[in-house]
Amino acid sequence: MITEHAVGGWRAVTVTSDHLSLTVLPDRGAEVHALVDRASGVDVLFHAPWGLAPPGAPAREGSDGHAFLEGYAGGWQELFPSAEGPCTYRGHDIGYHGEVAAIPWQVVAGGELSLVCTIDCETVPFRLERRLTLVADLAQLRVDERISNTGGEAWECTWGHHLVLGPPFVAAGARFEPAAGTIVTIPEMYEDTARLEPGQRSAWPDARLRAGGTVDLSHLPGPEVQSHDDTYLTDLTAGTLRVTNPALGRALRLDWDPAVFKWLIAWMPFGGAEAMPLRGSYALGIEPWVAQRSLVDAAAIGDALSVAGGATLETTLTVTMEAA
Repeated sequence: MITEHAVGGWRAVTVTSDHLSLTVLPDRGAEVHALVDRASGVDVLFHAPWGLAPPGAPAREGSDGHAFLEGYAGGWQELFPSAEGPCTYRGHDIGYHGEVAAIPWQVVAGGELSLVCTIDCETVPFRLERRLTLVADLAQLRVDERISNTGGEAWECTWGHHLVLGPPFVAAGARFEPAAGTIVTIPEMYEDTARLEPGQRSAWPDARLRAGGTVDLSHLPGPEVQSHDDTYLTDLTAGTLRVTNPALGRALRLDWDPAVFKWLIAWMPFGGAEAMPLRGSYALGIEPWVAQRSLVDAAAIGDALSVAGGATLETTLTVTMEAA
């Protein structure tokens, strides 16, 4: 079943099956605003404690002109044609976390349990199409994606999914189990609340702490740890991860093609995000990315995707809710 309504002043489209409920906000980058596991009644996505600002609200303090951050309130966004910092590529300025997450998309029904979301980029000659389908007989969301080069020559892009989980699904005692071999931390700390040693490369799941010793990142702490870290996970043995909440008796499994999304960015604001605009966040980002750098940097070292003029690239991700 598909219904149209409003959330915080934004146009919303909700798809409901026997197992899941999915809400998309077309004018906010077609972001997945809610993903409710009907067996537990829990929305697994992060919802920022400062709430969803209505259309036309002032930019959030600390967003520094970055459209992605100006009204960020959680959920799941698409990052394209670049991720990470703003850059200029082939004469086009591309903002922080790309172009498409902060502008309206076309969203239409693609069937009783499916939405088709489409956007034509202005900074690059690409069309991005995302079909979101709730599988009728499973607690599964299938995301079929296609990028099409609408120009006559090859163009590069990077691509990422800013998928962030939050409480009550993310909680002390939950487990995070990606098929990753290596932890890479950012070269310099975002904030003094970082608990992980910057610039390290360590074997999953044991990361070196700034204060000495190690921590097992597969065990999620509560917000009382007051830490804020951003980590890159690589050397993937498969494109899969599982987050399990034993108290709820539920687990989320994310699957993707590791030949396309070779990195997993694990954003870990565990109660220690103090700088605006993310102050107060407690969440876990589980974010498959093509590359760990912006488009201009990734292209320079051959990590960007290259799509020939008139050609397309297709890939599929799935989110499945399971018994713990």
